[in-house]
Amino acid sequence: MSARGLTALEARITGCRRCPRLVEWRERVAREKRASFADEEYWGRPVPGFGDPRARVFILGLAPAAHGGNRTGRVFTGDRSGDWLFASMHRNGFANQALSVSADDGLELHDAWVAAAVRCAPPANKPLPAERDNCLPYAREELDLMPQVRVIVCLGAFAWEAACRLYGVRPRPKFGHGAEFALTDGKRVLLGCFHPSQQNTFTGKLTEPMMDAIFGRARALANVRVRA
Repeated sequence: MSARGLTALEARITGCRRCPRLVEWRERVAREKRASFADEEYWGRPVPGFGDPRARVFILGLAPAAHGGNRTGRVFTGDRSGDWLFASMHRNGFANQALSVSADDGLELHDAWVAAAVRCAPPANKPLPAERDNCLPYAREELDLMPQVRVIVCLGAFAWEAACRLYGVRPRPKFGHGAEFALTDGKRVLLGCFHPSQQNTFTGKLTEPMMDAIFGRARALANVRVRA
């Protein structure tokens, strides 16, 4: 049931045109392209979530990159942030490979689902509050369709804030790498992780061991066994 529901939700997400500023930007980027991808056809639409419908760990990011997910059509795919994310997930048994370059590269996730708080690439990677609020119901529907989710890994303060808004958490707990907050339903935990942006990875604010520790903790909290 959840797989069919998620497929129907994906169709609604990819057809969304609710935010005029985001629609204009994502489509302009898809037309103008980056020189290194000039021969590629860009996706240029909202980017749906991706992963295992039976996931117990839900990873929430900020938004698709203009020349990453907005180009490839898969979240965290085709950019440096995705390289870091899926490599760590692979090392921790959540992905069958570390490679994440295109929607048909064979990547499969196990016990994990990856999505973004905002599904369209925003100018300067900065969605407006109204755009975030327009998009958050999609994450809510995904989570409702996956009641087995036990951990929501929030990549960055924006995702942490978005998750708190989803669940009406007040006062909002402070975000930090490794921060944990048990939701009042008693079933799910928010787990903070620095976003794997180049700003964080190039400066050493986020290292591979730090990110691996988050996914190890997520596995423990969600009681997910390492696959043989």
